[in-house]
Amino acid sequence: MRQTRHNHQLSDPFTDLLFNTLLGFTLLFFISIIFMNPIAKLGNINYKAEYIITVSWPEDQPDDVDLWVQDPYQETVSYLRKEAGWLNLDRDDRGDLNDTVMINGKKVVHPINQEVVTIRGIISGEYVVNLHYYQSVSNKPVRTVVKIEKVNPVLRLVFIDQVVLDKLDDEKTVLRFELDGNGEIVAMNQLPRILTPYRLDPEQLRRDSVPAS
Repeated sequence: MRQTRHNHQLSDPFTDLLFNTLLGFTLLFFISIIFMNPIAKLGNINYKAEYIITVSWPEDQPDDVDLWVQDPYQETVSYLRKEAGWLNLDRDDRGDLNDTVMINGKKVVHPINQEVVTIRGIISGEYVVNLHYYQSVSNKPVRTVVKIEKVNPVLRLVFIDQVVLDKLDDEKTVLRFELDGNGEIVAMNQLPRILTPYRLDPEQLRRDSVPAS
């Protein structure tokens, strides 16, 4: 009887150790599931948008390029009007002006040159995507990359192109695309259309138009 009691007392620490080990593995398993779950769902994005239109240009070029997008109802989104119909300007980049943030009382420069427009609902018809060279600091042409991605039900790249803006006030039509009622692109072209309601510097434009002697 004493021997049995002694064996039972010796087995208790081992049982506790085994139980705690299993509990630890179970906890780690659930933590890993929590962290892995968002990664597993990257392909299926529940983003409040149907299309994302992005323009980016070199980080070392502090020039201001504006993204303009017009929907089939002639509603136009830009820095002048950041919400128009189902269009939304999610990021308005102004060159170096909004690349600086304050962290713990110190200025930190995070150079990113990018503008983003989202289409948050489907309207069948033609959309126009333009770029406008609004401000030049480098006095050089700006080489941009424009992407259009369809978000739902799975993130998918539908268009990408390089567009060079040659000089200040240059405006170019990147793409005109037509959506059907299901939100699918059924036609594309690059016929030019001006969306900006102004010209920046008429005197500069006049000088540019005069042939060099």
